[in-house]
Amino acid sequence: MPASIKLIQEADLHQAYRDKILPFWQQGKFGDFSGVDNIRINYAVFEQNKNPAQVQEKKLILVPGRSEGYLKYQELSYDLFQAGYSVYIIDHRGQGISQRLLPQPHKGYVKSFDHYSQDLHQFIDTIVKADRRSKNYLLAHSMGAAISARYLQQYDNPVTAAVFSSPMIAINSGIIPDWLAAVLIKAGNALNLRLGNSPWYFLGQGDARQKAFQGNPLMHSQVRYQKFTELYQNTEEIQLGGVTFHWLAEAIKTRKAIFSQLHKLKTPVTVLQAGADIIVDNRAQDEFCSRLHRLFPASCPGGEAIKIHQARHELFFEKDEFRNRALSQAINWFESH
Repeated sequence: MPASIKLIQEADLHQAYRDKILPFWQQGKFGDFSGVDNIRINYAVFEQNKNPAQVQEKKLILVPGRSEGYLKYQELSYDLFQAGYSVYIIDHRGQGISQRLLPQPHKGYVKSFDHYSQDLHQFIDTIVKADRRSKNYLLAHSMGAAISARYLQQYDNPVTAAVFSSPMIAINSGIIPDWLAAVLIKAGNALNLRLGNSPWYFLGQGDARQKAFQGNPLMHSQVRYQKFTELYQNTEEIQLGGVTFHWLAEAIKTRKAIFSQLHKLKTPVTVLQAGADIIVDNRAQDEFCSRLHRLFPASCPGGEAIKIHQARHELFFEKDEFRNRALSQAINWFESH
């Protein structure tokens, strides 16, 4: 990472929000477009002033994970903008401030995961207006990485290089074997389709509720967790609960599609892996990197993910020692392409 770039640190975060991040955020452009089935998709844009001396503009598309929206990414957007990137963030259908898909807005649902990637394609094509004249980078987290993988596989695209952070190649099923989890999801979804008038929550899932910092599976940074929690408490329209049987069934289909069409993922990709992640399956990330590197040696150097040992799922909201390393690795990857 260029030495001149100074990332915001935890000790300075409260003052930085007041003096730097919020003034920066207020200069953004916020809008929406009609995605698949005329669903409203919201987005945020922070564009650098055009510099005639700059050979190519650097555009960075930020693709959030499940239950996230662009409002969550204020600190990260500021850091990336200071690093010289124009930043473009999409709110996926059914979350953030984009249009919800069900009368019960807390249910995590999508009709087809490919609708996510179709929306992303439209966003990059019409809002980002990415083309071969600019350097176009993609930074995707968790579910956003699965969406981005399918986008890169399905569409002729102008993306120069991509970073997948804690990618949701597969969900971590915990102590339940993958095969048994798949059977439960398939059976529950089939029963839901036969008997239910609307999608059912998966077992143990429910409406949004705040969890204490202690023991949370997302991050070690208490100050960043506090910011994240306050945002969700104070902004009712972005609150989202657990996932439905149908959403999980779609996630399983997406994993299969990613691996079956790995030969189509030609964009240079690297993976940032959180060593203490219990949200997604790191074994699936390892398999993804190993197989992708064999097909395209420019991706996942050495055939491995970049491991951020002891870090939890939310690498860009972690405590400084983990976040600094993850973000430095991401920017270095972009700068090397």
